[in-house]
Parts: sequence; structure tokens; C-alpha cells
Amino acid sequence: MKVLALSMAGAFFCLFFLTPLTLKAATSFPRVVTTYASFSEKEGALFVAADQGFFRKHGLDVKHVYVSSGSVALAALAAGDAHFYTGSPTGATLGAVAGGLDVVFVAGLINKLNGAFVVAPSIRSPSDLKGKTIGLQSIGGGVWMITMMVLNHWELDPKRDDIRLRVVGDLSVLAQSIVSRVIDASYLTYTFASKVERQGFRILADLAKLPIPYQNTGIIVRRGFVNSSPEIVERFLRALADGVAFVMDPGNKASVMRSLAKGLRLPRTGDALEGYEGMLTLYERQIYPTMDGIRNAIQVVGMTNEKIRSLKPEALVDDRFVKKLEREGAFLK
Repeated sequence: MKVLALSMAGAFFCLFFLTPLTLKAATSFPRVVTTYASFSEKEGALFVAADQGFFRKHGLDVKHVYVSSGSVALAALAAGDAHFYTGSPTGATLGAVAGGLDVVFVAGLINKLNGAFVVAPSIRSPSDLKGKTIGLQSIGGGVWMITMMVLNHWELDPKRDDIRLRVVGDLSVLAQSIVSRVIDASYLTYTFASKVERQGFRILADLAKLPIPYQNTGIIVRRGFVNSSPEIVERFLRALADGVAFVMDPGNKASVMRSLAKGLRLPRTGDALEGYEGMLTLYERQIYPTMDGIRNAIQVVGMTNEKIRSLKPEALVDDRFVKKLEREGAFLK
């Protein structure tokens, strides 16, 4: 953890001045800072919860901060600059835990893979990926994790099959890199995948249809914060549950698309249609974290890291708040 903290010192500085926890909110509500790094429809329920006033309904003043990577988000948690991180058990997350960062998943927003594996028109089957270049956002991050799980499912090995993994940038850059033929394939969320498909590229697989268990997007919190401020954690999850319920009500389609387009900075509300439809297939009203998904992530990353391989998924989950919400009927709305 000392190495992580030192390497992220600049990130702490920037995030602190973007979202200073020392300042009191304009209202009497507690100020809560959340970070997210994937910049996709997966965070749609958070955008909706903010726009519909669900956080304020439950007595929280929430500020969402987009950061460039999971490592920056984890560093913010470690430094106390953020309270919640909407992320997944990537190599960065599991590496931080193995290094001493004591965090837990208190909820699971999406408990399966999502998005699409998009390829050049000449690639028609997984075996055609041999000798090709696959784009990534970072090594050890969420896109890398998903890519490795999919390759393992297809019984492909980057080293053996001469598959080059190239870091090029975030999802928007990955999409453009496919179109410009800088890379041959990449994981993309539905919003970006549909735009690339319309330009003649192929969707090799809809990942939500593959039988791969994964804790895709969860709510990650320092255990110390959970223990010291359980009421804030509970309020946050109540608002999140309200957001998911709002998303899944067909009558709210227009409002959800507006929130998604705003959150993803899309030029037109109509551009959020595919992302909205993806959310309907990915979200479930019960926001439990998935133990099997976390276990699968540990197995994938642990292949090259003994410390991560020794982690226990049970130690990374605290579902007491979700259980309480279920007992009270919060998921029946």
C-alpha cells in the first residue's frame, strides 16, 4: 500500500481539490464523494439517482467524480478523499487488497459481464484472433480483466496464440482505434459497440450471453468507513436501489436516456438508446454482490500473482445492508 500511495500522490492532490472533503455541503446533508472509472452505461443508475434526487431523498449530498483509472479511484479511497468507488475486482483492485487496502463490496450493481467484443470485419470466429492485436485501456484494469476472461473462455492464450495486447486509451479511444485499424479487436460497452458496428465492424460476442461469472460493477468501500458510518452506507444503497428501480420501469425510458446521455457526455439523447437497452438486460432489482464473480476474478488475476491467489472472496463481501433492504421490501418497488 505504501507504493500505491506514493505513486498516486499526484492523483490525491488533484482529487482533493476537485472534491475537498473538508468543505461542508451547502445543506445539512453529509457530503459523500463517489468515484467511477469505466465511463459507460454501467453507472447509469448512479446518474439517474442523482438526477432524480434519490440521494437527497435519503439525506445525502453526493458528488460523483470520474477518474482516469481504477488505480486512481483506489488511491482516493485509501487517502480518504472518496467514500465509495463504483468498480470491479480488477487486477488493480485485487492487487491493492493484497497489498493491505481493506475494502469490501457492499453491493453489486451488475453481476455479469456486459458489452460486446468488437472485431474487424475479417474476423469471423474466436480462432481468427490468433496473431491479431487487441486494444486495452490499461494492464490490470477492467477492460483487461474482461478481455482475459473472454479469451480464457474461448481457450485462447495471448502468448501461445501470438495475440498482442496493446494499451491505447479509454473506451472512446478504443472504439476509434478499431475504426482506424490501429487495433483488430476490443471489448466495448454497448453504447460504443453499436456506433462501431454501424460503421461495418463485427460484434463477435455479446458478453452478457456468455456463461462467465463476474462481479462486473459493485460498490466498493473501505471497511473502516463501513464500520464508522454504517448509516451513510445504508442511505447510499437505498438511493442506489431507487435508481435501479427507476431505470427498470419502462415508463421512465426518456428520463433515463437523458440522464445517461448527460452522464456520458453524448451529443444527442438518442445516442444513449443502446446503452439504455443494455442497462435493462444487465441490472437486477436485488443489488447483492456476487461471490462467484469475485472468486472468478481472483482465479484469473491470481494466475500470475500468488498474493492475489490467496485472497478469499468471502472476506471481500459485506452484504448486511443489502440483506436489510431485502427484508424491508426495498427491491419490490
